[in-house]
Amino acid sequence: MNHIKSRKHPIRSSRPQDSAAGRHLGVATLATSLALAAPIAAHAATAGDAGMGAADATTLDEVQVHGHRVKRYGADTVSSPKFTQPLLDTTQTIDVIGSDLFNEQGATSLTEALRNSPGVGTFYVGENGNTTTGDAIYMRGFDTSGSIFVDGVRDLGSITRDVFNIEQIEVTKGPAGTDTGRSSPTGSVNLVTKRPFLGDSTHTSLSIGTDSQTRATADWNQTFGSGNAFRINLMAQDSDVPGRDTIEQNRWGLATSLGFGLDGNTRVYVDLMHVQQDNLPDGGVPTVGLPGYSSPDPTRPEIGQAPRVDSSNFYGTLSDFDDVTADMLTLAVEHQFDNDMVLRNTTRWGRSHQEYMLTAFMVRDVNITTPDLADPSGWTITRNLPTFKDQRYTIATNQTSLTGSFRTGAVEHDFSTGIELIREEVDNDGIGALDGTTWPDADLYDPSPNVGGLRWGRTGADSDGRTDTVAVYFFDTLKFGERWQLNGGLRFDRYDTEFSSLAACGTRRGPDCDGQPTGTVLPHVNAKTSDTLFNWKVGALFKPTADSSLYANYAISQQPPGGSNLELSASANNANNPVFDPQEARTGEIGAKWNLADDNLMITAALYDTRIENEIVQDPVDQQYYQNGEKRVRGIEISAVGQITEAWSVSAGFTTMDTEVVEGPPVTSNGSRDLAYTPDRAFTAWTSYQFASGLMLGGGARYNGGLTRGADGAIGTPTHTDDYWVFDAVASYRFSEQWDVRLNVYNLFDEEYVAAINKSGYRYTPGQPRSALLTVNYRF
Repeated sequence: MNHIKSRKHPIRSSRPQDSAAGRHLGVATLATSLALAAPIAAHAATAGDAGMGAADATTLDEVQVHGHRVKRYGADTVSSPKFTQPLLDTTQTIDVIGSDLFNEQGATSLTEALRNSPGVGTFYVGENGNTTTGDAIYMRGFDTSGSIFVDGVRDLGSITRDVFNIEQIEVTKGPAGTDTGRSSPTGSVNLVTKRPFLGDSTHTSLSIGTDSQTRATADWNQTFGSGNAFRINLMAQDSDVPGRDTIEQNRWGLATSLGFGLDGNTRVYVDLMHVQQDNLPDGGVPTVGLPGYSSPDPTRPEIGQAPRVDSSNFYGTLSDFDDVTADMLTLAVEHQFDNDMVLRNTTRWGRSHQEYMLTAFMVRDVNITTPDLADPSGWTITRNLPTFKDQRYTIATNQTSLTGSFRTGAVEHDFSTGIELIREEVDNDGIGALDGTTWPDADLYDPSPNVGGLRWGRTGADSDGRTDTVAVYFFDTLKFGERWQLNGGLRFDRYDTEFSSLAACGTRRGPDCDGQPTGTVLPHVNAKTSDTLFNWKVGALFKPTADSSLYANYAISQQPPGGSNLELSASANNANNPVFDPQEARTGEIGAKWNLADDNLMITAALYDTRIENEIVQDPVDQQYYQNGEKRVRGIEISAVGQITEAWSVSAGFTTMDTEVVEGPPVTSNGSRDLAYTPDRAFTAWTSYQFASGLMLGGGARYNGGLTRGADGAIGTPTHTDDYWVFDAVASYRFSEQWDVRLNVYNLFDEEYVAAINKSGYRYTPGQPRSALLTVNYRF
């Protein structure tokens, strides 16, 4: 008779095992369970030797053993239940960036953490005076800012997302429409938040760095009652930006999570997060003097020979601000049935409110004053482009899913199905300069932010958008023995979008004045659209060995009008005009994956080809706009993530992005058929070695190919940026189980480079110069 029964549970995404602390807990639980089982088994054996009969034997209570292998830098699975297989057997390129990796690097924001995924970054500064803020992410040639998710729920807003409450970041490359609904054509980003686990621990850290960087965090997990726990994460930051004058990044955050029934079949989580940001934003630096720069005024060619401006210069004012308040409340319930099926329900309410005034500029011929062409020190540029935002984004959703397995004959099925109900709203209040006031001009080479003169306030313009979505989906992986798998997914999204706006007439994108004075606020766009999106994907996989896979995959995704920002447009050349069909992306991918080093290191390689159709282009004959444009991006991606040995960890990736406008006019300023803001090659690597003495040494390198800026009528500005290499280093020492200290040094060789450029090439974001960050960690 078996006196101790053990039941193995799947590790799909049943938390708390997903968290780093939970993974350590799983191993500890396994060891503890075995230790407890040993004397029980010994007692049973002794009793049997003493002549106990079968009738006298006692069946002990069932012991459930939960175990999960620890892997540094990466993960074996993603959090979403829509992916029914481990990463090794998932037929798609997915980069998982673990908190141990980005914390070791001293990353504080999503943008910084995403440097570990090759070819993903904030390469685009914005259009003309509309400077982008927050996580303006580009992936494989396309803007992915509208495809950022938190625990599988969309999170819109041009804000900076802090990682103090993030367990891992999942970057899905290729169309994600079947997984998420409307989507960027080249992928999505999902942030997995921290949740409580059955264990008591506290981790605090204090960081100080160059340019007055200061940051403190705390992570406290505490059990209470039977099978319950709570977790509190705190963050406070008051920092300047290395290499940039005046700019500030100040924020604080609180995230709490209650977990009930964590040792049972029904688990309940209640999560609350609040983040407050009070930043002084960056409007960029003029591209004057960069390689490729020439004069914007043919009558003053001397401007093109002017020296490069100091990349630390700040051209805004002390009155600029970027204030963000973000709140998120989540109720998640998971129930695991005896047949290992798992029913999940998530209810989320989230809201972000962003207000900013950011001084931008364009160094055009009419905006630069040159009293003495032979003396650039007296040149000035106008601060004539203050940009404003007062935007509130709200989401309310209820999502239910069921995952499990069943058999049909000799075929095993792992399935995931669910329904999602989503309401998203965006409200914008118009803010602008009043009474024709402006900021004074700025000295091109020695600007002062301590100026006044501009008055601003509400203009009466506003806009309101709302999208309601009902979605159903079904995924299935069919296993034909140990070698072959087929997988597929279907998703239907029924959406209804409504949008209305008031705008100043006579402006570039405003309504006609119809006899009213220019600038009068009049009704503008009042539109609605509805449709049903059908997205699908299919894949095939062959396993030469248990630790490897070869696969092929094909998927589509769609982005309807208003899909990226909930705003509709009346412009004939705008994809958000409801007269247009959804943009459609199709990707084919073939690849291979291997688990090496006792399953601690995953190597992946893939070839991909993405085609984006229904692009809007203008006919050169009748000058009308049609949806017959097509773009393409294809290339390879290779990565290695995990541990080579128990002490040596690595995360590395390389990608190529061969982009092309297949049908339609060029979109780059140099007239090529390439896509803008997309490096043709990108490489990222990070490695560390932990010595037995407590010393850890590591570092990394990043390479991005040059960027080509977008096409417009700008004169004299650079059409491209140069490629660059950046090297970083880290060293830490653990004094005890409680104390350790870490030093990060960034841009070791003080490389000067352009991290991002705006559409017209008037301004750019300089890369971070050499800087350092010292962090002290205490655990108890």
